[in-house]
Amino acid sequence: MRIGLLLAESRGGIGQHVASLVPRFVSAGHEVVVCAPPGTAEHFEFGPATVVTQAAGLRGSDVIHAHGYRAGMTALRDRSRLRPLIVTWHNAVIAPGPRGLMMRMGQRLVARGADLTLGASSDLVELAKSLGARNAQLAPVAAPAMPRIRTPRADVRAALGLSEQQPMVLTVGRLAPQKDYPTLLSVATRVHESTPHAVFVVVGDGPLRDNLQARIDAEQLPVRLLGHRNDVADLLGAADVFLLTSHWEARALVLQEAMQVGVPVVATAVGGVPELVGDSAVLAFPGDADGLADGVRAVLAEPETANAMRTRGLELSARWMDEDAVAKNLLDIYAGLVATDA
Repeated sequence: MRIGLLLAESRGGIGQHVASLVPRFVSAGHEVVVCAPPGTAEHFEFGPATVVTQAAGLRGSDVIHAHGYRAGMTALRDRSRLRPLIVTWHNAVIAPGPRGLMMRMGQRLVARGADLTLGASSDLVELAKSLGARNAQLAPVAAPAMPRIRTPRADVRAALGLSEQQPMVLTVGRLAPQKDYPTLLSVATRVHESTPHAVFVVVGDGPLRDNLQARIDAEQLPVRLLGHRNDVADLLGAADVFLLTSHWEARALVLQEAMQVGVPVVATAVGGVPELVGDSAVLAFPGDADGLADGVRAVLAEPETANAMRTRGLELSARWMDEDAVAKNLLDIYAGLVATDA
């Protein structure tokens, strides 16, 4: 098959997912063409694929797979030549106001225009069906295999100025509204009252960094913004708790990584998070700083609870589809759709 992969501007999980598919599709004997903005193409390694910057470059493909609503809209503009069309929904629309309204209108058009809609979580599948998708199904996105932990826990913590007695609560994610970092800062405030030596470490950059740092400084919070890091595996190996405060996530890649390393997870029960973590994590409602703080305190204060969470997380993550299985599943989907469309 000649497979066309289409994505909009990306620096995160969507681009990472597409980059993982390309070599697997090519090694299976298929020709792959990736359409992406120049900045995205430069940021990710699309390896043996042909890379184009205009959707017209995908014409002649046996199947088009767009990743995200914006990419789906782009494909629909050339609908007669870019088909059969699959669109994967990776994210929910949580933007307020006119922008959110326009995005939700786009969702409806994409749902009705695609031959097949794939959702990264079950709630996205149900949403697509409610908006008129003719065929929608779950297609989980696998986390990349974690790099080997190279730096001992004690050395990582020492480099951060932490002693072994100081609990480390780790968060990884873009400093953007979806991640609800104001709630994270409130959690840090509450945990500090009972566990004054705990330190919250946040990895990632984004538009909210200055505002978050201003509040951290003003309230003297035990939170460190580390910015972008290339040693997330080492940091996970040094963490006592992984905290996620997002308003919404599908199958958050960072949660998958934390569980694969054996870090107890405290997170918001949003989107695909509950079905991802099962009973291996402590969950609270979004925005519930008290509930999230109680979860963090429980993990830090109760070694038996923390160990049980580690064990359940490792057992659960061992059953997830890996990147090879995800790629094979997509190839089977493509083959079925092409045969039906012929």
